[in-house]
Order: sequence, then C-alpha cells, then structure tokens
Amino acid sequence: QVQLVESGGGLVQAGGSLRLSCAASGLTFSAYKMYWFRQAPGKEREFVALCTRSGDSSYYTDSVKGRFTITRDNAKNMVTLQMNSLKPEDTAVYYCAASVRFDATGNDMNYWGKGTLVTVSS
Repeated sequence: QVQLVESGGGLVQAGGSLRLSCAASGLTFSAYKMYWFRQAPGKEREFVALCTRSGDSSYYTDSVKGRFTITRDNAKNMVTLQMNSLKPEDTAVYYCAASVRFDATGNDMNYWGKGTLVTVSS
C-alpha cells in the first residue's frame, strides 16, 4: 500500500520559516517525480514545486521562487519543502504528491498525501 505522509506544518509568523517533509512508502520512490501542491481556504488547488526523479532539477510556481526549495533523498524515500520568508498568502494545506508525469494541474498524480496545514500570521 502506497503512503505519502506529510509533516512539519504549523503556525508561523510572517517572515518565518518552516520545513515540510513527506515520507513515502510502498512505491519505487525514485521512479516518481515528486510534487508539492497547496490549497488555501476557498481557493483551488495550486502547484507549488516539483522535483525530478533524480533531484537534479526543480520547478516552482512564480509566487514562491527564491523563497521555497524542494529537495529529495531517494535513499530515505523523502521529499522536503523548505519554506523561507513566509507570507500570510502562503497559508494553505500543503500536499505531497507523486507522478510519473510532468503535470502542474495535479490531475495526473498517481498518489497523494493527506496534507499538512501551514498557517502564516501577519
């Protein structure tokens, strides 16, 4: 059974940092591109970041470029999202996802985690 389990969410003041982790099990982790998406209250799901299978390339939505960093450790089946200079508009539930495809819509993910809540206070 495939599981993606996020952790590291919480409440932080604007300008602060959080590090989200996603532990994967039950899948050949290195075969999947790993994603972070987020969904703010009342808004649609949004692509945040993508890390390729080897981890040598990453992609970000414009609003987080220069502030967020996605990395992965294929030996530990783990992907992380380091979030710095957080803003209130970063408040959302953050989801880890895995896909064999490039897909910024989220419609073509093979697996999803249950999410972790990040709240940034002003």
